[in-house]
Amino acid sequence: MGEAVVLDGRKVAESVRQRLTQRIAARREAGARVPGLVVIRVGDDPASEVYVNNKRRAAAAVGMAAREIHLAADTPEAEVVATVQALNQDPAVDGILVQLPLPAGISSEAVLEVLDPAKDADGLTADNLGRLAAGKPRLVPCTPRGILELLDQYAIPLRGRRAVVVGRSRLVGMPMALLLVQRDATVTIVHSRTPDAQAIAREADVLVVAAGRRGLVGPEWVKPGAAVVDVGIHRTAEGIEGDVDFAAVRTCAGWLTPVPGGVGPLTVAMLLANTWTAYAAREGLAASEAAI
Repeated sequence: MGEAVVLDGRKVAESVRQRLTQRIAARREAGARVPGLVVIRVGDDPASEVYVNNKRRAAAAVGMAAREIHLAADTPEAEVVATVQALNQDPAVDGILVQLPLPAGISSEAVLEVLDPAKDADGLTADNLGRLAAGKPRLVPCTPRGILELLDQYAIPLRGRRAVVVGRSRLVGMPMALLLVQRDATVTIVHSRTPDAQAIAREADVLVVAAGRRGLVGPEWVKPGAAVVDVGIHRTAEGIEGDVDFAAVRTCAGWLTPVPGGVGPLTVAMLLANTWTAYAAREGLAASEAAI
């Protein structure tokens, strides 16, 4: 067989951003307020600073009111919690994102616990994850939502197909599995304690890899013709790499995401989409207006 079709996450993310720009422009022209997104960053981690700046710029580019609240690394947990609670009550704020990881001494669980689920732009509160598990999603974790958008845009079939998710994190693995089940795929999660995970993965028509291990998945993991989605991101001396050996897997997969340029751009786009979803719900927009 030939080489895999490369799934262009940048192109799909740009399509999402264009739709959001049009929706928000229409609201502004109608004299309505625009969606508001606030990102909370605690400490001075260089990677977090880059991520937050990218998210804030992306939100502003589609017409949202976007701002960052930057707190010092030694900020008491109670003050971080109070900051989130104040934003919960702010009528101009529709989406709140707490940039993780937080500095030592501040519990991400404690902070997320007080975040209003209706403003949870990352979709990571227990309430939103529970609603997803119940089949009544409201705000869905950004990376899994972006992966589903990517699969849909490339018309990759899910109904009745075998899907395997490598990794069981709250951020990606578990919500990804739930979304695939709700699209009528038959789903298996494998992880570090799964015996013969490679053999199970090789049965997948759709393989989502979120293991956090550079180059873990090679051709021996991949069913010929499968769709392979690489969530991993590892900065190396040679550049940014993923959990999948792209060059080797490209010769056997049917579809394959690159790193960079695959899942990453969609994660940011879905942060904006979640903020719009939260805004549309608070504004009481009709389903036709709210859809992205």
